[in-house]
Amino acid sequence: MRSDSRSARIQALVAVQAARRGARVGVVDVCTAAVAALPVGGAGLSAMSRTAASHPLCSTDDISEQLEELQLTLGEGPCVDAFTHGSAVLTPDLLTGALQDRWMVFADAALDAGARAVFALPLQMGAISPGVLDLYADVPTVLDAEELADALAFADLATLLLLDARIEETSVPAGGPSPDRGFEDLGAYRAEIDQATGILTVQLGVGIDEAFVRLRAYAFMQGRRLADVAADVVARRLRFSPDAEPGRSDEEP
Repeated sequence: MRSDSRSARIQALVAVQAARRGARVGVVDVCTAAVAALPVGGAGLSAMSRTAASHPLCSTDDISEQLEELQLTLGEGPCVDAFTHGSAVLTPDLLTGALQDRWMVFADAALDAGARAVFALPLQMGAISPGVLDLYADVPTVLDAEELADALAFADLATLLLLDARIEETSVPAGGPSPDRGFEDLGAYRAEIDQATGILTVQLGVGIDEAFVRLRAYAFMQGRRLADVAADVVARRLRFSPDAEPGRSDEEP
């Protein structure tokens, strides 16, 4: 964790955002406060695990929302690398040649979405890593030492809030009220994607990992949100065939 004085300042900034919403402090307030305090244009946060897909929790604007969805759909990008390696991934300029090779699809897609710089900060507490905080700028940007320290402090606070929310979620009695976590749709979002992936294991005769790859590939090729494609699969509006190309279903010509 960062210094007490920095943490206190960051907590105060986040509390102000929550007060403006008239709600309990949540990860959405961390994202909003980070954008106000740092030289970035937007922020997004995704929950991640070693055994399941990432799940967007919040975003401050359309571009940050697209960046979270892109990385979820493609399975590549600074967010994925930050989570995998457990360290910050700082990308001052996505036009850097090495990054074009590193993230062959994400880099161009992120640029098209309006991002030029992306900073991915893993949420960590000991061995626990529940997700990643992403920040973007629409121009080449370098975070100086103080700005990076603040960004990491925002990530620390997001970690605490996310873990607290998960603890509360598991302790709510059956039929009891859900706590105000600021990402009430997460459970439904994750459940539908997991359910769709399970359906595809049957339709395609493949394992869960391959089924999820096929689901992501279809969403990306069709330019659709992964959650929307999952909803169509669950509702039986969309069916995949083992003989179809990875980015197509058997309902397309």
